[in-house]
Amino acid sequence: MIELNGKERKHLRGLAHHLDPRVHIGKHGLTEAVVEEVDGQLDEHELIKIKFVDHKREKKEIADELARRLHAAVAGTVGHLAILYRPAPRAERRRIELPRRGDAA
Repeated sequence: MIELNGKERKHLRGLAHHLDPRVHIGKHGLTEAVVEEVDGQLDEHELIKIKFVDHKREKKEIADELARRLHAAVAGTVGHLAILYRPAPRAERRRIELPRRGDAA
């Protein structure tokens, strides 16, 4: 699981503001198909929103489980959405640049 500081999470939440949810969690909850879809979406986009249609009370736990299993980070949860981030494995494919640690806000 990737660890983000508060400044990085805030930056990612701002970038995610205009994004539409890429994955929906429905009545079946966290299935292998959902895990595979989130994995593929993170490979493609690095930063995604997940909408909780069902299992809204467990969104934090489900988002944390996805982050753990997929070596990603939870940038935040807002309403019935979770925001996940995972940088592309190859630096030349990365589209999102996080604020440098130690820079003044």
